[in-house]
Amino acid sequence: MSSEPPGRRPRGLRGLRKTAKKRTAGPPPAEDADGSNPQKPPAENASSVITAALYRDGHRVSTHDTLADAFRQQRATTDTLAWIGLHRPTPSELVTLASEFDLHPLAVEDALEAHQRPKLERYGGTLFVVLRAARYLDDAEEVDFGELHLFVGRDFVITVRHGGAPDLTAVRRRMEDAPELLKRGPEAVLYAILDAVVDGYEPVVAGVQTDIDEIETEVFGGDPRVSRRIYELSREVVEFQRATRPLNGILESLTAGFEKYAIDEELRRYLRDVADHVLHTTERVDGFRQALQDILTVNATLVNQQQNAEMRALAEAGFEQNEEVKKISSWAAILFAPTLVGTIYGMNFQNMPELHWSFGYPFAIGLMVVVCVSLYFIFKRRDWL
Repeated sequence: MSSEPPGRRPRGLRGLRKTAKKRTAGPPPAEDADGSNPQKPPAENASSVITAALYRDGHRVSTHDTLADAFRQQRATTDTLAWIGLHRPTPSELVTLASEFDLHPLAVEDALEAHQRPKLERYGGTLFVVLRAARYLDDAEEVDFGELHLFVGRDFVITVRHGGAPDLTAVRRRMEDAPELLKRGPEAVLYAILDAVVDGYEPVVAGVQTDIDEIETEVFGGDPRVSRRIYELSREVVEFQRATRPLNGILESLTAGFEKYAIDEELRRYLRDVADHVLHTTERVDGFRQALQDILTVNATLVNQQQNAEMRALAEAGFEQNEEVKKISSWAAILFAPTLVGTIYGMNFQNMPELHWSFGYPFAIGLMVVVCVSLYFIFKRRDWL
């Protein structure tokens, strides 16, 4: 719960009206084919308006480069739907929209700060929806997440996009090609955007599935870098879960609201179709996380087995080395014995009685043989030879 006193603006919005500056009108930033803006976030004196158009009976009646022109035209006409698309708007632009369409300050603050979880809030007659779009980048083999905020009122739809996804240009084109659907009102635009976001999950699901298949091959192939890839993909899957799981609750709330406010039955059917796709996607994503956990367990087991095999090989190598040392030491001791006897009797002192003994030489040779044979049998009995 907020601790702000009643009637005061939230901390994130205080002073925004004071700092709002008049901006020079100019062309909207160009979009790529995927709807993303390749330029940097707009500066304070640059417009973030992608498209501001008015529709009547499902057909576009006017297009405007600035918010002021769009507001002026809508006030001068009746029965029109304003569909305004913004990309990373400035605080002054959001404050202008809030003043024109009576948007709630909390919703405006969320749209300005971004980094929100997917949710649905109703502020009076305005719906505020936060969605997390995703797209799979083939070159980098990773998932790129974008954030989309929608304000849906009686006669307007405002989209605030943070990131490259989704392709709202394609959504607008689709709706303009189906005026029978567009003339059903702002709820139809909300459905189309939801459908585009959910359909955008399919390539991501396919890309993640391919990554998991590759990881399984790498795990059993013994690739030492696979652990890092499992961890990175697990983080992306967790982020994907955070984007998709709340959609079930959002769609349930929307369905209940459509029934409560007697929204067109055909739109309710479309919404149920989106809900089916969301359920399928969430089940696949949950399966991905479980599969990655199982792969990580298998990888840890294989790594332990490899480490145990290496330790066993080292132990066997050490044992063989010890056996060789024993053999070398045994033969060194055997060969050292006659050397010692020969060295003693080779000193040629005059008072050594064995030197003048007629059996001295045979005695020395026999002593060498006896010592060597004795040592040989001793080492052999102890399995050193």
